[in-house]
Amino acid sequence: MISKRAYYPWLLVGLLCIVGCLNYLDRMTITTMRTSIIEVIPMTDAEFGLLTSVFLWVYGLASPLAGYLADRFNRSKVIIGSLFVWSLVTWLTSLATSFEQLLAARALMGISEACYMPAAMALIMDWHTGKTRSTATGVHVAGVMVGQSLGFIGGWLAETHSWHYAFSIFGIVGIGYAAILVFLLHDRKAVIEEATFGSAPVAPQKSQTDLKVALKQLFGNPSFITVLLIWGISGAISWMVNGWLPTFYKERFDLSQTEAGVYSTAYFFPAMLVGVIGGGALADWWSRTNVRARMWLPAIGFLIAVPAVFIASYTLLLWATVAGFLVYALTRPFIDANMMPILGMIADKRYLATGYGFLNLCSCVIGGIGIYIAGALRDKHVDLTLIFQLAALSMVVCALLLFRLKPNARPADE
Repeated sequence: MISKRAYYPWLLVGLLCIVGCLNYLDRMTITTMRTSIIEVIPMTDAEFGLLTSVFLWVYGLASPLAGYLADRFNRSKVIIGSLFVWSLVTWLTSLATSFEQLLAARALMGISEACYMPAAMALIMDWHTGKTRSTATGVHVAGVMVGQSLGFIGGWLAETHSWHYAFSIFGIVGIGYAAILVFLLHDRKAVIEEATFGSAPVAPQKSQTDLKVALKQLFGNPSFITVLLIWGISGAISWMVNGWLPTFYKERFDLSQTEAGVYSTAYFFPAMLVGVIGGGALADWWSRTNVRARMWLPAIGFLIAVPAVFIASYTLLLWATVAGFLVYALTRPFIDANMMPILGMIADKRYLATGYGFLNLCSCVIGGIGIYIAGALRDKHVDLTLIFQLAALSMVVCALLLFRLKPNARPADE
C-alpha cells in the first residue's frame, strides 16, 4: 500500500523534480538554439524575442485558471496531462517550418506548462506536513533550477544534429515520462480513501471548489495581496540580476563574452541550488519553535543579500564582485523554498493551487515590467550599477513586507 510507505512523500518530490526539470528545459532551450533556428527560419531579433515573450504572456495569463483546475480536480492527473501536452507540443515544434508555426507552438506551450507548477506545489503541500514542507518545496525548486541550467543541451543538440532533432528528443522523453507517472503519481486523498475503504479502491470525490468563492476568499485577504506583491517584486529582482549579470562582468572587468558567461553562471546556479534546499531545511527546523519562521527567514535572506549586491556592484575587484553575488545566490532563493508554505499559512487550503496560479501571473507581469525598466535604463546609457542598486532596494521592500506578514492560524499539521 503506497499510503503505508513513509517514503512516498519524498518519492513524490523526486518524481516531480524530474517533471520540473523538463518543464524549464523545454521552455528555455529555444534560447540556446537561436543561430540554428534562424538559419532555417529567417527572422529578426525582435521576432525571435517574441517567441519567448509570447510564451511568458500566455503562461502568466493562463496560470490562475490552471491553478483552479488543480484545486477543482485531481492534481496528479492535471500534472500528468500538462506534461503530456507540453511534451507533445515540444515534439510538434520540431515540425515547424515558419515563424508563425513556431509562435503558435510557443503559445500552446505557455498554456500547457501553466498547468504544472500550481498543481505540483499544491500536491507537495498535500503530502508533506509542516515539518518538511519547506524542504520538500526547496528540493522541487532545485529540480526546476537544474532544468534551467541544462538549457545548453538544446544548443549542443542543435549544433551537432539539428534544432528539429533537439525538440523531437525532448518531446519524446516527456511523453514517455508522462506514461510512467500514470502508475506512480497519486493524490493523497485517493490513496487515503483506498486504504480506508479496503481492497477495492474508491474514486476520490471531486472538490466542490467554486471559482467565484475562491476569488473572493483570496482577494478579500490582505495578506494574500501582500504575498502577491512580494512574489512579483522578487521575480523582477531575479530578472534584473540574472539577465544583466553577464553584461556587467563583461563591461566592468573587460572580459570576453565566454569569460563573462563563466563568471556569471559557474558559481551562481550551484549556489542557488544550495540556497533553495538549505533555505527550506532551515525554515522547517526554525518553524518548530517559531510559527513565523517561514516568513522571517526569506526576509533575513533578502537583507543579507542587499549589502552584498551593493558591494558587488560598486567594487572594482573581481573577487569581491564574485563574493557579493555568491552571497546573493545563496540567500535570495530562501523565498523560493518558502513561498508555497507561506501561502498555506495565510490562505484557505482549498484554494492553494489557484492562489499559486495568481502568484505566477503577478510574477510574469511585474517581472516583465522589471525587464522593460532595466532595458529602458540601458538604452539611456545608465550604468548597470544603478540597476543592481534598484534590485537591492527592492529586496528591502520584500523583507519589510515579509516581516509584516502574520499567519492566519497555525495549521494542525505544523
